[in-house]
Amino acid sequence: MKIFVARLPGTPVFDPAGDQIGRIRDVVVGLRIGRRPTVHGFVVEVQPRRRVFLPVTRLVRIEAGSVVFTGRLNMRRFEQRATETLVIGEMLDLTVTVEGQPMTVYDVAMEEIKPSVWEITKVAVYKRRRRDPRIVAWQEVSGFDTLQKDQGAAGLIAAFESLRAADMASALHDLPSKRRLEIARALNDTRLADVLEELPPDDQIGILSILEPERAAVVLEEMGPDDAADLLHDLPDQQAAQLLALMEPEEAAPVRRLLTYPETSAGGVMTSEPVILPPTSTVAEALAHIRQQDLTPAVAAQVYVTRPPTETPTGTYLGVAHFQRLLREPPSTLLGAVLDPSIDPIKPEFTLREVTYYLANYNLVAAPVVDELGRLVGAVTVDDVLDHMLPEDWRERDDEHDY
Repeated sequence: MKIFVARLPGTPVFDPAGDQIGRIRDVVVGLRIGRRPTVHGFVVEVQPRRRVFLPVTRLVRIEAGSVVFTGRLNMRRFEQRATETLVIGEMLDLTVTVEGQPMTVYDVAMEEIKPSVWEITKVAVYKRRRRDPRIVAWQEVSGFDTLQKDQGAAGLIAAFESLRAADMASALHDLPSKRRLEIARALNDTRLADVLEELPPDDQIGILSILEPERAAVVLEEMGPDDAADLLHDLPDQQAAQLLALMEPEEAAPVRRLLTYPETSAGGVMTSEPVILPPTSTVAEALAHIRQQDLTPAVAAQVYVTRPPTETPTGTYLGVAHFQRLLREPPSTLLGAVLDPSIDPIKPEFTLREVTYYLANYNLVAAPVVDELGRLVGAVTVDDVLDHMLPEDWRERDDEHDY
């Protein structure tokens, strides 16, 4: 049975009881001179974004869409040994030689040679843009042991293509710095923006700093204004000013407004793009807006109703309509008739502590932010608050947990 490794990232991993404990992120192999590499095991990501090692000897079976193992999983964070190679992170996109011709690796196949013993037996390669793919035996390939300065990124991106932005960010964070920057350069602007929003600040700054300023500005435009503002806050003032100047004026405007607020205030953490509609819109129109796939659950939880204009800063703020109320009303009902009268908006200068109490007191996942003129200027979501209240390295914490 052959398993092509590039298809494994994101595959759920189940214990003997049928409970999912994580997802495959990579395959660990040991390269051997003159012999096929042995598979040592898998890098498995468990919550909260901890990468652990699953020995191949504990593998029960690999099926379509699942990996099942037996025995307990050691929850110590995975640390790659000097003699080990990561297939996804380090072997894909390498330039190798097949029959004297340079070829690019886009996948490798692992095969169970005898019970609990797996080896890399096949290599999938192509010469030019995958128009002439070939699958050859490992022994026909040379060059895996050669240090390469300009390793490509297409194969790794293809392997990560189906991952959510947060999962891809986690995968990138654990790659060597050089490889991470190569992947960032190769991603399209929208995908890179989504991934940047999920990375720790140091990784964000490192990636943005290696991009051409013009491209960095485009990526910032693709990010949510609040995430872009947070990132610009962390950059040197001169670099931040340069990037703001390169952004399209209409894209830069909401970011500039957010930068005027203290970083730890409601105005500093809010999104300036909540769902906003006039009171004459119907429930059906509101439901259509919150169905948009690119909205986070917290942003889609409620619709803010204002007088025109309905882009922040809006006309007069009138109230909020919760999605549960929208689901109970006839589609033709006007939004002005379904507002929640018990929710008072918060002010941009509220501290994070005050915002936290507000959300907890009203059992909300988001809150409207209204300025002194009565205009809606944004909304604070619970994930915005958590991002700023948790330690900066919360994505990398090594604290032990029971699973």
